[in-house]
Amino acid sequence: MKQNHNFTEGKILGPLMRFAGPILLAMFLQSMYGAVDLLIVGKFASTVDVSAVATGSQMMHSITGVITGLAMGVTILLGQYIGEKKPEQAGKVIGSGIVLFLFIAVIMSIIFAGFAGSFASALRAPEEAYEGTVQYLQICASGIIFITAFNALGSIFRGIGDSKMPLLTVSIACIVNIFGDLLMVAVFKMGASGAAFATIAAQAVSVLLSFVIISKRELPFRFTKSYIKPDGFYMKKILKYGVPVAMQDALVSLSFLVIMAIINNLGLTKSAGVGVAEKVCGFIMLVPAAYMQALSAYVAQNVGAGKLERAKKALYYSIGTSILAGTVMFYAAFFHGGVLASIFSNDREVIRQAADYLKAYGIDCLLTAELFCFNGYFSGLGKTTFVMLQGIFAAFCIRIPVSWVVSRLPGVSLFHIGLGIPISTIVQILICLTFMLYLSKRYGAGVGNGKD
Repeated sequence: MKQNHNFTEGKILGPLMRFAGPILLAMFLQSMYGAVDLLIVGKFASTVDVSAVATGSQMMHSITGVITGLAMGVTILLGQYIGEKKPEQAGKVIGSGIVLFLFIAVIMSIIFAGFAGSFASALRAPEEAYEGTVQYLQICASGIIFITAFNALGSIFRGIGDSKMPLLTVSIACIVNIFGDLLMVAVFKMGASGAAFATIAAQAVSVLLSFVIISKRELPFRFTKSYIKPDGFYMKKILKYGVPVAMQDALVSLSFLVIMAIINNLGLTKSAGVGVAEKVCGFIMLVPAAYMQALSAYVAQNVGAGKLERAKKALYYSIGTSILAGTVMFYAAFFHGGVLASIFSNDREVIRQAADYLKAYGIDCLLTAELFCFNGYFSGLGKTTFVMLQGIFAAFCIRIPVSWVVSRLPGVSLFHIGLGIPISTIVQILICLTFMLYLSKRYGAGVGNGKD
């Protein structure tokens, strides 16, 4: 069952693409979770249940994003120690990570279970769906330990160069979730609560399967139960790399919610159009996001091995192939946005507005193909604080102000408002290029590795 990849030797492009492919598929399946819940609840439950699931799943998506960002710290640190050929330290990273994420899961469970009502109010849950939203959040909160473990285990597998195992577990989780939804919602008529129970059960099955497999497979380092203990040194390093990624994800998501609020003032049709466009973009942006995660693990191993020129070559290969994928996404979003939007809406005017907004996102597809590769590269170097700062700067100093100013113009279209997105991405790319030149001048061929 040995499927770990040593990224420090041999060819670059082929192994990198084979590593990124399963990551992309796993992310796609994870994105389908909410869609499947809404689809089944929409078919077999009431409109109130649909609203409760739609609102509650927004909060759970944000929680999952934060956990995934924190787990990136495990991927980076583990990859570096494997590259350095320090098996004992790699094992201790996993042991400390298990304890750390268990603690995080308990705290988050208490907070979200105890304040579910407050969160439902903050999300502006409709009065009729308020109780259902609270119940959905409380049930999901009780299973945060499984959600946390699921993402933490995925970060461990990616850190050791295995992207197929997370794909297998998320595939099984999706299948269990579909059958669970049908049983709880269609058969037992449990509505939003049934969808929440099905989601938690699916994550639990996936976690148990992961533990069984990881206990029987050959790892590239020694791991024993004695490593499962709180070690301040490794916990701090995990948080050092993971917290900036988590904060960036959370704050950048917030910036898009602010833009949504700006557009909501322009009328119901434009608001609905942007909502549909955002759903489409959630899937389109999975491609550069997969490149970012794959490159982070790849670069981390080469940083640990001291092969930083090889890490730079991986960046260049990634940008080249990502631009090809971005061109396809650009064509689909810019010229056929209406077709994509029609998947989520039957209203012609909403589809037209969504297609208009998707033209701006289409332009951004060409740019994020480069930006996400830079972010993955810098994360693998351990420069996650830089990744966070440039992301937050672009979101709150460029994207939101540009969108707000343009929205005040008479006769403005969603395409013009959406241009704030690619404009902010251009600024981020320029910042990344400047930072890379700075690192090259400071460290020469080494380019820095985040350990200073």
